[in-house]
Amino acid sequence: MSQPVMTEKQILLGNEAIARGAYEAGVKVVSSYPGTPSTEITENAAKYPRIATEWATNEKVGLEVSYGASLGGGRAMSCMKHVGLNVAADPLFTASYTGVNGGLVVVVADDPGMHSSQNEQDSRHYARSAKLMMFEPSDSQECLDMTRAAFALSEKYDTPVMLRVTTRVAHSRTPVSVGEPQDQVIKPYVKDTMKFVMMPGMAIKRHVVVEQRQAQVANDADQGMIPNAFSVKTGDGQLGIITSGMAYQYVRGALPQAAIFKLGLVYPLPLAQIRAFAQTVERLVIVEELDPFLETEIKAAGIVCEGKALLTLQGEYSVARLKAALAEATILAPAFDLASLEPAPARPPVMCAGCPHKGLFMALSRLKVIVAGDIGCYTLGALAPTHAMDVCLCMGASVGMAHGIDKVSDTEMSRKTVAVIGDSTFLHTGISSLINSVYNRSTSTLIILDNSITGMTGHQQNAASGLNIHNQGAPELDLVALVRAIGVTAIHEVDPADIRACQRVIKQAIDEPMVSVVIAKRPCALIPSGIGDKDHVVHLDKDLCTRCMACIKIMCPALQKGPDGYPHVDPNICNSCHLCTRVCGFGALKAGGEAI
Repeated sequence: MSQPVMTEKQILLGNEAIARGAYEAGVKVVSSYPGTPSTEITENAAKYPRIATEWATNEKVGLEVSYGASLGGGRAMSCMKHVGLNVAADPLFTASYTGVNGGLVVVVADDPGMHSSQNEQDSRHYARSAKLMMFEPSDSQECLDMTRAAFALSEKYDTPVMLRVTTRVAHSRTPVSVGEPQDQVIKPYVKDTMKFVMMPGMAIKRHVVVEQRQAQVANDADQGMIPNAFSVKTGDGQLGIITSGMAYQYVRGALPQAAIFKLGLVYPLPLAQIRAFAQTVERLVIVEELDPFLETEIKAAGIVCEGKALLTLQGEYSVARLKAALAEATILAPAFDLASLEPAPARPPVMCAGCPHKGLFMALSRLKVIVAGDIGCYTLGALAPTHAMDVCLCMGASVGMAHGIDKVSDTEMSRKTVAVIGDSTFLHTGISSLINSVYNRSTSTLIILDNSITGMTGHQQNAASGLNIHNQGAPELDLVALVRAIGVTAIHEVDPADIRACQRVIKQAIDEPMVSVVIAKRPCALIPSGIGDKDHVVHLDKDLCTRCMACIKIMCPALQKGPDGYPHVDPNICNSCHLCTRVCGFGALKAGGEAI
C-alpha cells in the first residue's frame, strides 16, 4: 500500500478532505446525489478535472454508476447522507457479495442532532448488515487518510469499503497535510460469471467468501495490519474509554486522564485488542453518539463495559455532557449565570424573499386541502403562515401517499388531497410513484414545484435544470413531456407567485376524474434566473395603506412592521416577486418607483 508524499498543509472541511483523499487515491468516477451533510464531498471532487464527477438522479443510481466504474477497473466513490443510504441499500448489499474490480468506497454522512434531517439514523448498522468494512474519521486529516487507504483496502480485500462521517466532522475545518495524487490506473476487466452474476447458485457460494473476508479483516485489524484501525492512549489506569469519530474529540476535552482506545475501523472490530485494553483499566465506558453499536458488539464478546446507561441515545454529545456524566468534579463554574439570561427570541425558519413556493402554499391554505408533502425547502409550507402541509415522510413519498389516500377515501376527500414535490425530488423517486398512480387509476393530484434547481442542499443542478455539476450545458428534461409519456392527460402549468391563478388551476386539477399534474414553474430566488428586477422592487403608498398587516403575515423577510406602524419594504432584500402586491387588498403595495 503506497504512502502519500506530503507536500503542504491546508485547512480543510472534513468533506473537502474526503474529496482530496479520493483525488490522491487516483479515483476515476464519483457519482452521488446531494444531501446535507455529505454534499460538499462531490462538489469538491468536481474541482479535480481528472475525476468524472456527476450528480445522479438518486443515491441508488449513484452507487450503481460507481459500481459499474469499479467493475470496469477504475476506482470509484459514491457519497450520500444517511437517509440516502436507505435508497442505495439494494445495490450495497449485493455488491458486498460480488466484490469489486477497481476500489469502491461508499461515503455516508450521519446527522446526530438532526440539523438537516428527518431522523437520527445510525448508518453503522448498515456495515454490520451488509458485512462491509466501515471507517469513521474524527478530523479532516483522518478523512483524507482513511479515504485514501480505503481504496487500496477495497482492492486488497475485494470488497466495497464504507466511510462514515457525522455533521461535525463533515463541516469542521482542521489542518491537513495533503499529498501527491496517484496515477489513475484502470485494471483490466475479466469476465467472471460466478463472481459478478448473483443468481442464487452463485450467491450461496459468494456468501461463504463474504464471511471468510470478514473474519480475515477482523484478524488483520487485531494484528495491526490495517492502517487507521485503532490507536491507544494510556491513562491513569482507572477509567478507560472506547470511542470513535467526533465523540473522540469530546472525550479528549472532557477526560484528559482517561485511557482511550480510539477506533478508526468501527466494523468489524479488533476485539482481541479491545479485550487487552479492557484488562488495563478498572472501569470501561463506551462513548458513541446515537445507537449503542460499539457497546452491543463489545458486550456480545463478553467484555464488561458501560455505555448508554450513562449517556443519551439522542442528539450530539459535548465536552460538558461527558464531564457531567463521567467527571463531575472537573466541571468549572460558568463565567456568568445562565439562569439570569433572557431566553433568545424564537427564530423559526421562513421561505426566502421571492421564494416561488410561498404563493402556492398560500393558495393551498386558502383551498383547505390535505397536502401530502415531500423533502425540500417547500417542507416549510407546514409552518406559519400557511400551515399547508399535513404529512412529510421521505423523498418521493408524497405521490404514493396521495394515491393511498385516494384509494382509502371517498371521492370528496380525494378531491381535497394533493401531493406536493420538488422537481429534483420528483426525478429522485417520484416518477415511479406517478407511474403507479396512473397505472392503478388514481384520481389524485400532484403538484410539481419546478424551481429549476435542487434548492435545499445548496443549489445543485439536476436533470431538469439544463446544466451539469460543472455548470455546463446538459440535456434539459421536459417535465410536461415526461408526465404525458407516463400517461397523464390532465396537465396544468401555473406561476406559483400568482395566488389567484394557483387557486383556480389547483381547483380545476382536483376536479379531474383521473390523475392530474400541476407544474408550478418559477426559478428559485437565489439562482441567477430567479433574481428579480431591482427596478421593480415593491414600495408602499401610505395614503392607501390601512395598516391591516395582511402583507406582514406572509412572513416575507423583505417586509417588516416599521416603528410608525406601517409595513416597511427593504429594497435590498425584495426580489420583485410581487406576491405581497397580490395579497394587499387596497393597492397600497406597488411595483417600481419610489416609496411614498
